[in-house]
Amino acid sequence: MIKINNILINSFHCTNLILIIFYLYPGSIFGYIIYNNQSITPQITRDFFISSNHFYTFIFLSILGVLAYRNTRKINFLIYYLISLSVILEFFHTIIPNRAFEFADLFGNLIGVIVGVITSVVINKIIKTYE
Repeated sequence: MIKINNILINSFHCTNLILIIFYLYPGSIFGYIIYNNQSITPQITRDFFISSNHFYTFIFLSILGVLAYRNTRKINFLIYYLISLSVILEFFHTIIPNRAFEFADLFGNLIGVIVGVITSVVINKIIKTYE
């Protein structure tokens, strides 16, 4: 179990670093790789009231983080960190060239964190049931 937890923690930290790099890059790295144009951002699904790309990214990061730190006292700090990260990274878009602050992105980030944390709590209860 300790080995799996170390893998989760390392995966969370690597994913977090990659997210920060992609988020602060002035343009779209995926757009450059896929379309050879960094001004185009590929969409996973259509946006509704929130940015779907941001929503999926923060759900994934939140689930990974909460599962990695589920048995530690750092879990509350992690949740505050994820919320703060989602807000701060979006506000950085006001000063990064070729990026723009958008409320749809901010709400996608925040709702992704909330849904990710709730999903993780449910997964943790299921895991504890089978331990």
